[in-house]
Amino acid sequence: MKCPILGLTCWLAACSPSGPQAPPLEAAAKKESATALETVPIEAKLLSTTVPLSGELTPFESVALFPRVQGFIEQLSVDRGSPVKAGQILGRLSAPELLSQRAEAESKARADESTFQRLRAAAATPGAVSKHELEQAETAARASQSRLRALHTLEEYLVLKAPFDGVVTERSVHPGALVGPPAGGSAVPVLRIEQVARLRLNVAVPESYVGSIKESALVEFTVRAWPGEAFRGSVQRVARSLDPRTRTMPVELDVDNGAGKLAAGMFVAVKWPVRRADPSLFVPITAVVRTTERTFVSRVKDEALEQVPVQLGATMGERLEIFGALQAGVPVLKRGREELLTGTRVQTKPAAAVAGGK
Repeated sequence: MKCPILGLTCWLAACSPSGPQAPPLEAAAKKESATALETVPIEAKLLSTTVPLSGELTPFESVALFPRVQGFIEQLSVDRGSPVKAGQILGRLSAPELLSQRAEAESKARADESTFQRLRAAAATPGAVSKHELEQAETAARASQSRLRALHTLEEYLVLKAPFDGVVTERSVHPGALVGPPAGGSAVPVLRIEQVARLRLNVAVPESYVGSIKESALVEFTVRAWPGEAFRGSVQRVARSLDPRTRTMPVELDVDNGAGKLAAGMFVAVKWPVRRADPSLFVPITAVVRTTERTFVSRVKDEALEQVPVQLGATMGERLEIFGALQAGVPVLKRGREELLTGTRVQTKPAAAVAGGK
């Protein structure tokens, strides 16, 4: 009876583990240390790449036309889409009360001038007219003339003219409508004119790329309306101040739209050039480990690992720009591992060259 029990005991002892189990993290580290890991040297290169940014096209000039005086639309010779030239007459207004005021002012001006001339002629006789009366008549005549000139100026405002070459993009009224100067934010303009032969491209450049902004630099962009076709704009105006909400700097580019393919309001995909004057450090994208707490690369020194914190820059091909306590030529793991902690002993071997590094 004892032999079967002894055999069963021996069988259980042979199947049970002989010692304590290693934690999973340590086991993974030991497994990695037993395998030769690929390393690549940190490279120093001049950054020259492009990053995708969004932008919007706006008119180079845009104006909402309001009449300076109140009146009725008598004529509008343009409509939406009509090209206009600077100084071109776009429409006329009629203001009957203004005509009445001008007729009254003309009558008064003639009467005041007649009175002044009569008193001046009488003043040739000593004692006939006092100096004070003559001065009052002269002042009244001049005031009447000034009033008449002001009314003539107001009449000129009854004619709407184009302030610059452009296109009518909005027409809000028709003949017979009563219009006047804007009163409040809800006022509707008679016409809106935009200059579209030349456009502004507005781009919000992130803070990390502000150092690459160069005035007069040419920048390529594309629009959905013309897939496969690239357009260009030149950097002309830089805000020199970051938007505190978005941490971006507004930049304006001038775009020649002589062909008329582009339109104000289009969203564009910009290939923003990023370049640096001094070389930067680059590693393969896979070498960088990102966690919720930090970003690092695993440096190899004397067959041991060291997790070195880094800050990330731009991407160039399959390589990533990094900033940290590192130097060019130092080997790092080609594929970083979060579980391989600082001090882990490893076997390494040089990796093949990474494509797209140039």
